[in-house]
Amino acid sequence: MQQEFVLKFKKKERQRLWVIVLLAVLLVAACLYFTGQGVVKIPPAEIARIIFTSFSAGSATSGALDDVHQAVLMDIRLPRIIVAVLVGAGLGAAGAVFQGLLMNPLADPYTLGVSTGAAFGATLAIFFGIYLPGDLASLSISLLALAGALLALAVVYGLALADGVLAVTNLILSGVIVSAILSAAISFVKSLAGEGVGSIVFWLMGSFASRSWHHVYLCLPAVLVGIAVCCYFADDLNVLSLGTKQARQLGVNDGQVTTILLVASSMMTAVCVSVSGVIGFVGLIVPHLMRMLVGSDHRILLPASALGGALLLCGADTIARSLLATEIPVGVLTALLGGPFFCYIFKLKAKKQIY
Repeated sequence: MQQEFVLKFKKKERQRLWVIVLLAVLLVAACLYFTGQGVVKIPPAEIARIIFTSFSAGSATSGALDDVHQAVLMDIRLPRIIVAVLVGAGLGAAGAVFQGLLMNPLADPYTLGVSTGAAFGATLAIFFGIYLPGDLASLSISLLALAGALLALAVVYGLALADGVLAVTNLILSGVIVSAILSAAISFVKSLAGEGVGSIVFWLMGSFASRSWHHVYLCLPAVLVGIAVCCYFADDLNVLSLGTKQARQLGVNDGQVTTILLVASSMMTAVCVSVSGVIGFVGLIVPHLMRMLVGSDHRILLPASALGGALLLCGADTIARSLLATEIPVGVLTALLGGPFFCYIFKLKAKKQIY
């Protein structure tokens, strides 16, 4: 009987690993396909050839490539798709961490007020027309949004700390308070912006338009390190999901692990929001979808959520820029599609009395 149970467990583990492999293959295939979509169509085989030639510095073979296709791919579409993949992966993984750590199915990467902090920083940058010197000019809004997100995060952590102890309930309440204050400040700046309010509103809706390799270099290290740290502590996160008391009984340093995971996922979220604007529902929905596929084990759930988020956002961005003549902000699209879908999932689970 025990041997049969072990065999069934190993079979399920293999099936979950295959889901991860399948998601990774789907993501690569989707990126190749989506990168070729748009006004200028580029076949996947040529996309692969351009990418290989460009990154291998094959000047001898680059002459055989179509210059227009190469410019469209390397200067416009590829950095945009990579930013979408990184932001989706970061928000998906951070959402899984927040839901597991806070033991709240409605928690998402923006729970601690990171998004409103970033929005406030970007709003100030747009309103005052702040541009950093030199090569950093194109990153001005993103860097000030990042500064706003980190400042909001520091305030939330400072408010939540009580006698050196970081309580989860205090974190959520602090996040709500800081978000409310910053939202009011953003509304105030918008009321003063006059004709410039359109730029602020467009940034707040989230978009990958005009994202360049600078944004990739800003986002890449934060997302990779953040996901690696979260995956490293996945076992401890599994134990913490049972409750603080049980975690202590099993020898997990709950305070230290909670702080590391919250800081890692919050920093990852802050960088993602700073390059993309506020894109809702990805960090909320993707972990739920992946949990239905691979279960609640965070060793599998975290990479699955990262891959699922990346797949969702690069697909949503392609639809947003191809569906109509005027580009739709991707944050609006994820909210329009994700909101009703989340209602469906919520209703489905409510019937099973999971919540």
